[in-house]
Amino acid sequence: MIAAGRKIRMGFVGGGEGAFIAQAHRQAAGLDGRFELVCGAFSRDAHNNQRSGAALGLPAQRCYDAWQDMLTAEQTLPADQRMELLVIVTPNHLHAPIASAALSAGFHVFSEKPAALNLAQVQDLARVVNNSQRIYALAHTYLGYAMVWQAREMVASGEIGRLRKVLVEYPQGWLSSDVAGEGNKQAGWRDNPEQSGIGGCIGDIGTHAFSLAEFVAGQPIQFISAMLGSHLSSRQLDDDASMLFKMADGASGVLIASQVCAGEENPLKIRLYGDKGGLEWRQEEPASLIHRPLNEPMRVLRSGLGQPWLCANATRRMRLPAGHPEGYLEAMANLYGDLAQAIFNDASGPDAPGVPGIATGLRGMAFIETAIANHCGEAKWTAIPDLANGATANER
Repeated sequence: MIAAGRKIRMGFVGGGEGAFIAQAHRQAAGLDGRFELVCGAFSRDAHNNQRSGAALGLPAQRCYDAWQDMLTAEQTLPADQRMELLVIVTPNHLHAPIASAALSAGFHVFSEKPAALNLAQVQDLARVVNNSQRIYALAHTYLGYAMVWQAREMVASGEIGRLRKVLVEYPQGWLSSDVAGEGNKQAGWRDNPEQSGIGGCIGDIGTHAFSLAEFVAGQPIQFISAMLGSHLSSRQLDDDASMLFKMADGASGVLIASQVCAGEENPLKIRLYGDKGGLEWRQEEPASLIHRPLNEPMRVLRSGLGQPWLCANATRRMRLPAGHPEGYLEAMANLYGDLAQAIFNDASGPDAPGVPGIATGLRGMAFIETAIANHCGEAKWTAIPDLANGATANER
């Protein structure tokens, strides 16, 4: 078992100069002092790679020209020096091959989503994960918010009664114009099927809405009826998606994901209604959870340490007293914290309790492929494949 008093050594693939998400990962990993960056292969550009490593305080010999070189070299280092966790923040097409190689080499993995380009690749990766005796985590950051866990607990405890309706939406506006044609690299690779996969908007942010709905509702979405489209003729992949869905225990729902809602930033929102009341949570105001009991006044639950009405799973994901907002970095840090605890406990299975893992990756990719199949086909409803055998107890 790793001593909980020391830091876990981590390396990065991707995340060179100008990469937003890598910086968010490094800040989140450092928030609770449980990780230290020891190596990286940050960019295929040698100068960018070395500049990025130097800016992060790494010696030149731990800044590798390629991720394959990093895995090979780190394996040869003494056990008390080598990397233990690999963080993958590359375009989508590299997620699965890098994760598979790292797990097989004996390293834990924390990967940006999606897990792979298609369902067959995720299923192959799942077999590697399950045989590796190492932990695989997926960066569904919104599932790290404390008040998301509070909402999940209130649904599970029956506070809003039997669930009837779920409305989840994630509108963005950053692709309202042809920013890829203007040279935006982030937009460019996201519209390239070879790098992004078969889903555009639905894969990038639709999976966040999908996973949030299943997580808070505590039950899977079984059937969907989807409409996807692109509002710019130059685009190869969808930039807009709307769908109806049916959940396992009878609730119906609506999911909207769009990146052409001009003026919107990141207003991910979920509303759930049961026969005794409703709940509403918004990512842009994450400290508040609105509770609407049937035939009673609306109340707003606020996050913060020492609030006696909050559940234990929510409270342990908070760091500050009420009135001190915690946001995206803290939510990601919660995933890193649970991952660290699992590593400290010398977990031998593929999962870190409380952290999205390979089962979430399987569900997300099954959702993408099912939505596209339904949109392109003639069926009114299409079933999402039952991949329960690939799920783990803490993720079902």
